[in-house]
Amino acid sequence: MPVAPQLDVITIGRSSVDLYGQQIGGRLEDMGSFLKAVGGCPTNIAIGTARLGLKSAVITRVGDEQMGRFIREQLEREGVETSGVITDPKRLTALVILGVRDEKTFPLIFYRTDCADAALQESEIDEAFIASARAIVVTGTHFAIPNAAAAQKKAIALARKHGRKVVFDVDYRPNLWGLAGHQAGEERYIRSETVTEHLQAILPDCDLIVGTEEELHAAGGSEDTLQAIRTIRSLSAATIVCKRGPMGCVVFPGAIPASLEDGIKGPGFPVEVYNVLGAGDAFMSGFLRGWLRDEPIATCCAFANACGAFAVSRLLCSPESPTFPELQYFLAHGSPHRALRRDAEINHVHWATTRLPQPAGVMALAIDHRAQLEEMADAAGVPQERIAHFKTLAVKAAARVADGRPGFGMLVDGIHGREALFRAEDHGFWIARPLELPGSRPLALETDTTGSLGATLAEWPVSHVAKCLCFYHPDDPEALRNAQEQVLKRVALACRQVGRELLVEIIASKHGPVADDTVARVMTRLYAIGIRPDWWKLEGQPSPAAWSEIDAVIAGHDPYCRGVLLLGLDAPEETVAQAFRAAQGSASVKGFAVGRTIFGEAARGWLAGSLDDEAATAIMAERFARLVAAWQER
Repeated sequence: MPVAPQLDVITIGRSSVDLYGQQIGGRLEDMGSFLKAVGGCPTNIAIGTARLGLKSAVITRVGDEQMGRFIREQLEREGVETSGVITDPKRLTALVILGVRDEKTFPLIFYRTDCADAALQESEIDEAFIASARAIVVTGTHFAIPNAAAAQKKAIALARKHGRKVVFDVDYRPNLWGLAGHQAGEERYIRSETVTEHLQAILPDCDLIVGTEEELHAAGGSEDTLQAIRTIRSLSAATIVCKRGPMGCVVFPGAIPASLEDGIKGPGFPVEVYNVLGAGDAFMSGFLRGWLRDEPIATCCAFANACGAFAVSRLLCSPESPTFPELQYFLAHGSPHRALRRDAEINHVHWATTRLPQPAGVMALAIDHRAQLEEMADAAGVPQERIAHFKTLAVKAAARVADGRPGFGMLVDGIHGREALFRAEDHGFWIARPLELPGSRPLALETDTTGSLGATLAEWPVSHVAKCLCFYHPDDPEALRNAQEQVLKRVALACRQVGRELLVEIIASKHGPVADDTVARVMTRLYAIGIRPDWWKLEGQPSPAAWSEIDAVIAGHDPYCRGVLLLGLDAPEETVAQAFRAAQGSASVKGFAVGRTIFGEAARGWLAGSLDDEAATAIMAERFARLVAAWQER
């Protein structure tokens, strides 16, 4: 009895690391910094379809090195099945270096000499794996390499044997067929009878053929688009999709009409062209989302055109592919911006649905304190430099409690905690780092005196969360509120621009009375001015009603918010535990980040010399463990 497919689609072929020059408008020769992303047409499609809700996989090769592991790990984060990703012990992962010169010029260099994915072998195409998917996607460039061509042809034969669909992305890169030099990576079309002959041998076995007009010229052997499509139709009964850039696409499921304009179309989405690289892969992802779910062709076109519009309006390839919630939002609401990358609402959905996975709840030991520990060191008469070692002891204490379990974290600063940050990374902790100048009111940032906020964030590991503490009461004078809000807006913008999560910590109780609506009023105001933190860090509230108001504010303004962490304010353990219990009815509270309640006694004793390293570590571990137990038992 036939087995129902477990996957929607398997893509086959190229897999690379793309390095995108960040200086838009400059020559590739002059690029000074680059952004890294997973690339390669079939790998981009695997990620794009996964983001749109399909179950996807990719068959490719990567090197046995850091770039190969990056590709594999990113595919796993995106939800792409990786059992078809083969690690090549001899070859390096392919690299592509790209730039944006202007709206029409996108220089790129393929580093593919004897690269891993080009070594894909026929023997690596597993029949059961092919049969597990509703469709496979083969890509034109990999037919330029004999062994890879044999692998794709085997996959096609197996798909046909098991009644699966075959999708052909023409993906024509002349220089990867040996028709242009290394410097001509952006060249999209060079006429070649040899290429046409290769491609036409594939067409009869396809159910869906997708290409730009130039790519269909290559497949059809004619530079008259309609004639090329008619030639393709004479060889294949496949649905033919012609991508037409800003004009969207036109689809021919049957007989070819007298005019291109008589094919099936969907709505187009005119946008500012920022970078066309990867737009076709996003387009294919959108079309497959509809086609493999048996949507009408016009709907498939709408999905595809919208996904392509997102891609050309942004810089990178796979990271810019939209998620299905993002696509649905855009189709429902559109955008007032031709440059979609400037649409705050769409960008927030994109960010919130593509950010790195984080634990659903966090139990964190906060040791990001600077001023308090400096005061303790001064009181003990010891150099402040000793604080750095104490913070590594706090990491040991947290690791002792966590014992390898997920959901544990630390707040650590980069002033006294540089080594502690390195050690916290060793344990896979959720990590947040402070930006605020300790005790400042109005809010000021440490980077205001030490350097650039954006440059500082860019130096951090991508998984680190930026934390900003603001002493903010809703009844503060207007000038004070405005000053603090401007700093918070600057932090929020910088975090989004460099791709770091943001935790906003609000303490209202030190500067006025706290009623049930106090913190909710602060949060409502910050949401109103465009600040949408990934996390909130809040003090205990006076009643369950206060937590209900906070829950309502988050639900109404940002359902993508990860949640609230409770802080401790140097309160006794039982007071903190009571705050845990008081918040148990809140849907938003997801954990805690407590500091001096855990480390205060140990720090004073260790700095004064009455406790050695192990004794201080043990005290912190015991206190942290008790709070963890109180949280879990609440």
